[in-house]
Amino acid sequence: MLGFLVRLLPFWIREPLIVLVGTVFGVRILSMALVDGEGWVPAVIGAVFLLGAALRVRVVVHALRARRRPAPATEAQSAPVTPAPVTPAARRPVEKKPNAFAQASFAIGLFAVIGGALWIEGKLPEDGTAATGASRPAACRLDEDEKLPSAYRSTPEAVTGADLCRALNRTELPELLGTPDERSVYASGTDNTAPLTDRKVAQPEARVEFETYTVELSATYDKLTVAQYAKLTTYGDGRDTRKLTVLGRPALLTSDHMMKIQFDLGSGEGASSPVEQGPLARTLTVAFDGKDRGGSYDLTVWSESGLLPDDSALVGIAEAVLPRITRGARDQD
Repeated sequence: MLGFLVRLLPFWIREPLIVLVGTVFGVRILSMALVDGEGWVPAVIGAVFLLGAALRVRVVVHALRARRRPAPATEAQSAPVTPAPVTPAARRPVEKKPNAFAQASFAIGLFAVIGGALWIEGKLPEDGTAATGASRPAACRLDEDEKLPSAYRSTPEAVTGADLCRALNRTELPELLGTPDERSVYASGTDNTAPLTDRKVAQPEARVEFETYTVELSATYDKLTVAQYAKLTTYGDGRDTRKLTVLGRPALLTSDHMMKIQFDLGSGEGASSPVEQGPLARTLTVAFDGKDRGGSYDLTVWSESGLLPDDSALVGIAEAVLPRITRGARDQD
């Protein structure tokens, strides 16, 4: 129906409209495929739209050239009129009209190809990880417009939240957590600074959320060693604290409750206090180097249900993620 209505429009309205719509849709779908990483099927569909728009542009160009080309003078116009013998009128060739059946068949075939490609893509493994049950992770959300705090410029070796999120948000992370059938629903990286340091200590963070667990990775560039931190934990209850070695570096496993913040907006349903004790979290602190000269990575896992994976899962995640942390390009201004 829509195609019939479009064909009723005059040529000089219909063709530019088709070119405009085809170009807009083609560029948008191609950007989804190339920038957002939506796969090869949107790239094919976008290319089809752009190809159709290019063909329509060619038709318009030929029509413009035909209109601007002056008609050649005929002999009848230049020579004096003389009586001509009467001859039977020549039969003009019948002008072929567009074959509506062929056009409809082509449109149906094109939609069938696109639908088949979409169906095949749904059956194909994502990034080759279907064999292990893992799926493509969610893209990291970053605040690219915000400038880095001065603490990062004074600490050249410091990584950013984007670097940590890129290392943490991996396809094998659900399997390491013991939930291989899950996929990450949210991932982010932030360029924070350590509290109570007057924004002078860089502390980037990355977070990846699943339906079961939430994993957070941070790096603190202070002078506190893991050995000193282990001594500080002895002043508390000291429960669930364990010293170990990860990747040849001193490490410490600790447990603590998260904070739950709840706001009462006047509905009467909020808590009397804005801060409550949240679920229990397990944290693995690993020194930056084997000599424990200060600074560490913190890998924290928790769930709203209060369930926690085994400590071996945290160690496995650290061994898989920490070696892959690399410092990417960033603005040093």
